[in-house]
Amino acid sequence: MRKGLLIVISGPSGCGKGTICRALREKHPELKVSVSVTTREMRKNETEGKDYFFTSREEFERMISEGELLEHARIYGGHYYGTPKKYVKQTLLAGDDLILEIDIQGALQVKERFEEGIFIFLVPPSMAELHRRLVERGREAPELIMERFKAAYEEMNFISRYNYVITNDKVEEAVCKIEAVITAEKCRVQRNEELLSELLEGGI
Repeated sequence: MRKGLLIVISGPSGCGKGTICRALREKHPELKVSVSVTTREMRKNETEGKDYFFTSREEFERMISEGELLEHARIYGGHYYGTPKKYVKQTLLAGDDLILEIDIQGALQVKERFEEGIFIFLVPPSMAELHRRLVERGREAPELIMERFKAAYEEMNFISRYNYVITNDKVEEAVCKIEAVITAEKCRVQRNEELLSELLEGGI
């Protein structure tokens, strides 16, 4: 059985990671989505176990110490976010493709431990548009918005660590490009060695 693909979609806050992943899942409901663990408070429109697993700082630190997370990071506001290792491993071994929507710190940690993943860096059409999106979300204080905006400039320097960069100007176009990436990756020789071996063994 072919192992599933780990598709890591990352980028600065406001680039539209959530929007893109939802649109991709609507077209491809067979894609699995990894649910992160976080220490921040639940927002009104969120559901435990669907959007995030919400936990205490103490429990999160226990998970770190016992190696239960594929990656983790402390980001804006001092909150922790992380990806449960067990779910990712089980999903891929079952042959299912898995989307991992995380921040840049986390994505780079995953790459160190799972190089065969597909790493996609999502960028806005312009920094002015990024600032507009951050403001229009209307869920954070102005000083935190500015903190995220300044961090985005620095985060752009990490594009070279990714396999692909996709501009999120029109959602439909960005999704189509991700679909093309996934199709191409499934055709890589390295991912089809078992099939090639079977063909060669079969002879004429």
